Amino acid sequence: MPRFGIDRTRNLINHLPRRWKQVVLIAFDFTALSFAVWAAYSLRLNTLFRPDEKHLWIMASAGLIAIPVFARFGLYRAVIRYLPERAFWTIANAVIASTLLWVFILFALEMSRMGTVPRSVPAIYCVLAILIAGGSRFAAKYLLWAPIRRKYSGQVVIYGAGVAGSQLAAALQRDGNKYVVGFLDEEKSLHGRDVAGVRVYAPDQLPHLMDTTGVDEVILSIPSIDSARRQQIVADLTQYQVKIRALPAIADLASGRYLISQIREIDIDDVLGRSSVPADPQLLQQMIEGRAILVSGAGGSIGSELCKLIVKWNPRKLVLFEANEFALYQIERLLNKRTSIPVIPVLGSVTDDALVRRTLKAQSVQVVFHAAAHKHVPLVEANVLEGVRNNVFGTRTIAAAAYDAGVENFVLISTDKAVRPTNVMGATKRWAELIVHEYADRAQAAGTRQKFCAVRFGNVLGSNGSVVPLFKEQIAAGGPVTVTDEEMTRYFMSIHEAAELIAQAGALSEGSDIFLLEMGDPVRIRDLAENMIRLAGLSIRSAANPSGDISISVIGSRPGEKTHEELFYDPASAKPTRQPKILRAARNSGEQKTIENNLRQLSDALNAEDEALARRTLFDLVHERDFGQHSSQVIPISAARKS
Repeated sequence: MPRFGIDRTRNLINHLPRRWKQVVLIAFDFTALSFAVWAAYSLRLNTLFRPDEKHLWIMASAGLIAIPVFARFGLYRAVIRYLPERAFWTIANAVIASTLLWVFILFALEMSRMGTVPRSVPAIYCVLAILIAGGSRFAAKYLLWAPIRRKYSGQVVIYGAGVAGSQLAAALQRDGNKYVVGFLDEEKSLHGRDVAGVRVYAPDQLPHLMDTTGVDEVILSIPSIDSARRQQIVADLTQYQVKIRALPAIADLASGRYLISQIREIDIDDVLGRSSVPADPQLLQQMIEGRAILVSGAGGSIGSELCKLIVKWNPRKLVLFEANEFALYQIERLLNKRTSIPVIPVLGSVTDDALVRRTLKAQSVQVVFHAAAHKHVPLVEANVLEGVRNNVFGTRTIAAAAYDAGVENFVLISTDKAVRPTNVMGATKRWAELIVHEYADRAQAAGTRQKFCAVRFGNVLGSNGSVVPLFKEQIAAGGPVTVTDEEMTRYFMSIHEAAELIAQAGALSEGSDIFLLEMGDPVRIRDLAENMIRLAGLSIRSAANPSGDISISVIGSRPGEKTHEELFYDPASAKPTRQPKILRAARNSGEQKTIENNLRQLSDALNAEDEALARRTLFDLVHERDFGQHSSQVIPISAARKS
C-alpha cells in the first residue's frame, strides 16, 4: 500500500468512534469467517465450491456463532495498534471454541437430517479462521501503526486527560519524542473514550497496558493538583516498574518558566509525604523587601536557593559572598537572568576578616544569611583543622563583623547534627550556634536592637553532598546503591521549603534564638533508596528477586555517623511560632557563659596544627555546655576512636 494510502487509512480509523470501529471489525470477521468456510469446502473438494442456499446458511452460521465467542474472549475490547504478540493465542483459543460450538450445531443439524457437512471441513475451517482472524489483526497493526511507532524513543501513558494532558500528548507526538499509548484518569465518564485521538483508561489498567503495550513511563499531567494528592498518586505508581515523570507546576507554566512539552523528573520529596504549609508573605516581605542582603555561601545548595527566593521579594540589593569561583559565576549568571535588582558578587572566604568587613560596610548590608560551611561529615572528619577554621572561626569572623557594622538581622544556617554531636562537623556547627548566641547577648546588652539567630534543620533533598544525588548517580551507573546502615534514619525537606522557612525564621527572631524547622517524620534511608530505584522505573535486586535491576548494599556506618539524628535537646521545651513549621527552642542555661576562653584554646590548637587538641577542645565545650547530667548519652568521637 503506498505511503499516502496508509496515512489516510490510519487517520480515517483514528477518527472513527469506538463503537463504529467495533462494528467494522465485527463485519470484517463475519465476512472473513464465512469466506473461511467456503475456502474449507473448496480445499476439501479440490475445486472451487459453488454453495447453494443451504450451504450459504452453513457459511453464515460460522460467523454468527464466532462473533459472540470473540466478544466473550475480549477480541473487540483490544486495541489493534497495541495488540501484543501473545494475543495470537487468545485469538486461536477463541476460534477453536467457536469452531467446537459450530461443530455441535452442525451435528445437531445432521441428526435432524437437515444436511451434512464433510468432517474435515470444520478442521480446515479452524486453521483458516485462526490465520485470517489473527493474521488480519497483526497485519493491520504492523502495516498501519508500526511505522509511526518506530520513530519514538519510548512508550508512555499520561496521567490526567485534561487540557494540559491533551496538549502534552500533542507536543510529544509532534516532536517525535514519545509514543503516547493512552491516558490514565480517575474520571469514570472518560473511561473508554478518546481524547485528542488517545484512549482514556482507569488508573488500575496500568498493569494491563504495561503487559500489552510495553509502556515504560508514566507522565503526571495534573499541574494544579494539591501536593497531598500528588504524593498519593506517586506512591501508588511506585509499585509498578515504570519511570515516573511530571509536568511542572501550574505556577511555573503560567510564569513561562516551562513549556507544556517540558517534563521534569519526579522529585523524591513527591513520595516522602511531607505536608505543605504556605509561606507567610508578611514574614518574607518584612525580612527581605527593600533591604540590602548578603548571603554567604551563595553558590551552595542552600545559599543559592535562598538567593533565588530573595530576588522574588524585591530587596534593595543582593550581595553574593562565595569562596568557589565557578559556583559564584553560576549563581550570579542565573540571578541576573531573573531580576534587574543589583546583584553584587564577592569572591572570598568568610575567614577573611578584612574582606568581610569591607563588604558589609561598602554595601551597607542590613541582613546576613550565613550559609557558608563545610558540611560533608566524612570529609570534615578527615580534615578537622579546615572544618574548625571555616565553620567555627568563619562564623566568628562574619558574626563579629556584622555586629560591628550594625547589621540588623543575622541568621546562621545550622544543622540537626549540632544536637549531641558525635562528629566534627556537628560539633563545629554547635560552636557556631554558641558564637551567634554570644553576639546576640552583646547586642541585647548594648541595646543595639540587632537580632542574631540560628535556624536548625535536617537534610535537604538534592543538596550538594547529600545522599539523594549519590543515589541518583549510583542508579544511573547500574548500582549497587550503598546504604551505611539498614536502620539509619534522617529528616528530609525540599531545598525550596528550607529556604522559605529560613527567611521567615529570620523575621520571627527576637534575638538569641534557635529556630527548629519542623521536619515531619524521619525517613529510613533504605526506604529512600528503594523509592528512588522504583521512581527510575527499575526493580530491586534481592534474594527474593535475583533478576532485579539494582541491588542495595549495606556498607557500614562511617566515622562519627549517628543512626538517628535529633532536632531538639529537649523536645518538650520547644515553643510554637506563628508559622506552624517553625519552632523556637528554649535556651540552655549554660549558653549564658562566654566562650572567649574556649575560642582562644581552639585558636591555639589551630595555629599549632594540633588536630588531636582541636578535636578534644571541640567536644569538651559541647559536653560542658549541653550534656551536663546527660553526658552519658553520648560518646565523644575522640573517646570512641580510642575505644
